[in-house]
Amino acid sequence: MPRCSKRTRSGAPAAELVPGTTSLEDHHHHKRSRNTSSRRHSKSEDTSFSVKKCLTWFKEYTTVSEPDVLGPEGMEKFCEDLNVDPENVVMLVIAYKMGAKQMGYFTQEEWLKGLTELQCDSVHKLQNKLEYLRSLLNDPYMFKAVYRYSYDFARDKEQRSLDTGTARALLGVLLPRWPLRAALADFLARERRYRVVNRDQWCNILEFSRTVDAQLAAYDADGACEHYHYR
Repeated sequence: MPRCSKRTRSGAPAAELVPGTTSLEDHHHHKRSRNTSSRRHSKSEDTSFSVKKCLTWFKEYTTVSEPDVLGPEGMEKFCEDLNVDPENVVMLVIAYKMGAKQMGYFTQEEWLKGLTELQCDSVHKLQNKLEYLRSLLNDPYMFKAVYRYSYDFARDKEQRSLDTGTARALLGVLLPRWPLRAALADFLARERRYRVVNRDQWCNILEFSRTVDAQLAAYDADGACEHYHYR
């Protein structure tokens, strides 16, 4: 039986291609190109913002009777999906970004406003923004803006002032490490004559927390916080 002739890598027969076919190298090159293109397309989909997708996400938290309002039950589910406690300060920052007018509720318009700015149309994207949102509070001017915003956000819309119970809860969220917060909260709970905190008092509490130490060394009884006398 005749032997098959051995062909070297440089021999002509090995280099020949059947018409209409491509080499193995070309095949792998095209495959790599398709994979790269697919990855780029997938990455683009992950980073792009879709209003339609954002609205579909919003509808997960609304009811048939109120399709344009995310209410307390929807808010609870929203927080669960984000894996964030409802009383976490980051929820207040999210509400601030949305320009939400009432605690426990987001309208569709508010939802789109805030999440369009944040470019988030899914739980995963917003979760990835949580640390950024928390970091905004490191800016004193941003913190002051969120603090002042919280007054109207949490206030009963039928009242002009913030009730002391809500004020105490808000201070626990916004100023948890302020040494005098507990003393002020106890004072507000004990002194029945103070049933509400007006806007000026609310703003003055923040300034007080920034300028007066725990020993009250810099406290001026005739200053801006003269409305409250701690005992």
